[in-house]
Amino acid sequence: MSESSRPQRGENLDTMPKRGKPTLRTIATIAGLAVTTVSRALSDAPQISLETRQRVHRIAREIGYLPDRAAQRLKTGRTNVIAILLDSHEEVVGFSTSIMYGIAKALKETSYHLVVAPNFLSTTNVEAAEYIIRNHLADGLIFTRTEPLDARVRLLLETGFPFICHGRTEFSTPHPYVDYDNFTFAYEATRRLIAKGRRKVTVILPPKRLTFCQHILHGFMTAVREAGIAYEIPEAVDLDTPADLLRDFISARAAALEAPDGFICPGEVSALAAISGMSDAGRTLATDYDIVAKETSRLLTQLQPKVDTIHEDLTAAGEDLGRMLLQRINNPDVADLHLLLPPQINFPIG
Repeated sequence: MSESSRPQRGENLDTMPKRGKPTLRTIATIAGLAVTTVSRALSDAPQISLETRQRVHRIAREIGYLPDRAAQRLKTGRTNVIAILLDSHEEVVGFSTSIMYGIAKALKETSYHLVVAPNFLSTTNVEAAEYIIRNHLADGLIFTRTEPLDARVRLLLETGFPFICHGRTEFSTPHPYVDYDNFTFAYEATRRLIAKGRRKVTVILPPKRLTFCQHILHGFMTAVREAGIAYEIPEAVDLDTPADLLRDFISARAAALEAPDGFICPGEVSALAAISGMSDAGRTLATDYDIVAKETSRLLTQLQPKVDTIHEDLTAAGEDLGRMLLQRINNPDVADLHLLLPPQINFPIG
């Protein structure tokens, strides 16, 4: 018997019924607790100690206890569901799975379950959020690809519905978020290219409607102005441009006059498209040009070790999103629910 499955003090596994569906009373008997305490622990009531909640959840898993969700909802008004609104995009490798895995880790020892709500439920982002609120499909909402004046944030703040977003807005009213320091990513990536002797640098920006586009642009422009180096900002393509079109654009640009010799790519797909496009134009990586890319899956490290990378840990971000949303649900008055995650730079800074 493993350490985690051994009965703890006060647990009597011999009392577990051999037949029939396990109940709250079954857990209470095994744990040596009152039925009301077990019920509150399974609901993750903050008044019950974390140790007791974790122990009750463990026993429930071991004996195969399944709560009557309909009855729970009638009694508490809660769904025990966290919904994540996903805006599908192919640029960031493993974005959805990494974020969701992290959220699931945060929910593991709780009564909450994660439900994916694709944006095609409605025609716009805000209508998708309205659908979840109106039909009470979840107790809390997580969403990504945040905009400077995001209508979802405005709606959720006005209704008081618990939420947290991956990314920030420009609203003066504070709101819960977990974000990545894209300013520092772009600033250090640009400095790296300059340190390697590149004379003209360019950046593939996210779509302008997204807040992190401004953060990347700010970091990029701060570095090029400090160094007084030539730069280029493409208008015809962005991070959401399909890889084949981005490859063709970069290939054509490489064949023209005063082409860039340094690329900042905020994603692995854009980096691979840039390498393919430059190769089509007869240019050699680390000789004729260099790339610094944001990496989320370690794909570039394995396939293109000559590319300098800066890592973003999406699983850690997902875990923070889940943990902080649970705090917000259990304590609506909790403050300072925001977190800015630092880039993990994989090259010497200097």
